[in-house]
Amino acid sequence: MTFDHATARTTLKPWGRRDLGPWASNKRQDSPVGEISFDYGGAGGRDRLLLLKLLFTKEKLSIQVHPDDAAAKSMGMENGKSEAWYVLAAEEGAQVAVGLKRPLTQLEFRKAATDGSIDGLLDWQDATAGDVFYVPAGTVHAVGAGLVIAEIQQRNDTTFRIWDHGRSRELHIDQALAVARLEPASSRKMSRHITVERVELMSCPFFTLERLDLSADTLWELTAGRESWALIVAGSGTIGSLTAKTGDGFFAEADRADIRVGRDGMSLLFATAASAPAAELLRELAAKDRLKPDLANVNSHRERHDVIPFPLSGAAL
Repeated sequence: MTFDHATARTTLKPWGRRDLGPWASNKRQDSPVGEISFDYGGAGGRDRLLLLKLLFTKEKLSIQVHPDDAAAKSMGMENGKSEAWYVLAAEEGAQVAVGLKRPLTQLEFRKAATDGSIDGLLDWQDATAGDVFYVPAGTVHAVGAGLVIAEIQQRNDTTFRIWDHGRSRELHIDQALAVARLEPASSRKMSRHITVERVELMSCPFFTLERLDLSADTLWELTAGRESWALIVAGSGTIGSLTAKTGDGFFAEADRADIRVGRDGMSLLFATAASAPAAELLRELAAKDRLKPDLANVNSHRERHDVIPFPLSGAAL
């Protein structure tokens, strides 16, 4: 299976927004869109492990929690839902909440969920473009207004709503109590460079998320060893024979493709169903090609003279 375009599906949400630029080809919507989800293959991608989404928030989302693997299986599901957020854009003052400010008893939690005071008990944190947050299953969380977020998650959309800011949607306080960790959480992740181009944003037992920053007019080989999802977040170019522009999603499984970067460079998020980054994910083809003439000249010189009249490196001095 080669790298291919993923299908983008929009979902209307009461907290969504109408302006999706530059993340959707139809940038202006008639109704508020909360999500663009990416899928590949038939039957709703049931054999996939991960789900890639874009979230657009004009208002606060509901306060919610997702089951972990054990809880999900006890309910007849295959797995739980841990997720990670990468902030693509943020208005001034935008925030996300991951975990609680302090531990709560079940009685305290139920009362706060019933009267809405749970909002003030969440650990709200400022969110700016480039921030990364990890939300393990069982963590009480919420996303504030004024954000565009790329989300990678285990493929399970079971959500238990705890408080919905006065909207009329159903709440699931009993189910939330059964799966929630009523305590603070360590959520913000610090990225690290693997190479100049590769930044590991976060890794967990279920997936790894990287950002690849590729310079203009370069050529790269990208190798996916297992289920992988890519989202173009800046710039343009081609992946294999396919056009790749901001907002495009791609899917691959155990395959490779050449990336030809356009004149404005390209940045993409790359998520893999693995607990650590792959060692040989990315290599520059043009750099390797440029070395070939030099090596040929050195070998030819050795054959003619059997000596090298200058040191190849400081170590040879």
